[in-house]
Amino acid sequence: MIIGAVEIDLNIPGVNSLKEKRKIIKSLLARMQNKYNISIAEVDLNDKYRSARIGAAVVSNDKKQADRVIAEVVRMIESNPEIVVLDYQVEIL
Repeated sequence: MIIGAVEIDLNIPGVNSLKEKRKIIKSLLARMQNKYNISIAEVDLNDKYRSARIGAAVVSNDKKQADRVIAEVVRMIESNPEIVVLDYQVEIL
């Protein structure tokens, strides 16, 4: 069993309240969970309205598949015009 995990630090420059931030993050998480069948959540910086930290994990029987899914998740977030990816760390177990 292979577990791929990624922690992504985000900046959401266009928001001015936690309500706006949560709307953007909740929508993003739901789309990614449905598309990639991964576990994903906001794991830190919950009370900072222009920052977020997202954690995602995928379970696979193939390291290449886990790497591919994690890379697609990061690309999908980077392609969102409302969000700026500041940094991310990938771990394959």
